Amino acid sequence: MLPVMLDLKRGPVILYGDGPAAVRRYRLLVEAGATHIRVFSPAEPSPALSRTVGTVTIGAPEDTDIADAIAVFVADVPDAAVVAARARALRVLVNVEDDTRHCDFYTPSVVRRGDLVIAISTGGKSPGLARLLRQRLEGEFGPEWGERLARIGEARATWRAEGLDLATVAARTRDLVEKEGWI
Repeated sequence: MLPVMLDLKRGPVILYGDGPAAVRRYRLLVEAGATHIRVFSPAEPSPALSRTVGTVTIGAPEDTDIADAIAVFVADVPDAAVVAARARALRVLVNVEDDTRHCDFYTPSVVRRGDLVIAISTGGKSPGLARLLRQRLEGEFGPEWGERLARIGEARATWRAEGLDLATVAARTRDLVEKEGWI
């Protein structure tokens, strides 16, 4: 697996599911910055999903819906394998919760501190371990890390505008972090 960061603002994302699993996925997508989430439910959506999402389309997404998406997320539905196969046939990335056989990618456990994102994955082998590691890292990387990264980002932009090469920028970043005692 190649760890990547997927920009969910670049196009529509489909969520197909219902119940607590779909609510969790929806919240994950919102936290990750998705701006256009189309939600589908195999039947009348649960009250929790309706409250969280608002508009839910009843039924599986059509091929035209899938083809327009940058990714499809499937959560706890009996026809998950069918929807995953359709997404793959249309060359759209798909993630089926807790079913690595039908995933093109896994969603890691995530620590977010502003633009700092720390992702933990076990390759689908132990989401529980990933959660425990995330909880530990949340304690080690508090909210102040968002501000620290913003400061580093501003300094980096200045250094790059001055024409400094990447090796020098990396050295200055290291020096700043060490001087401040952040690590």
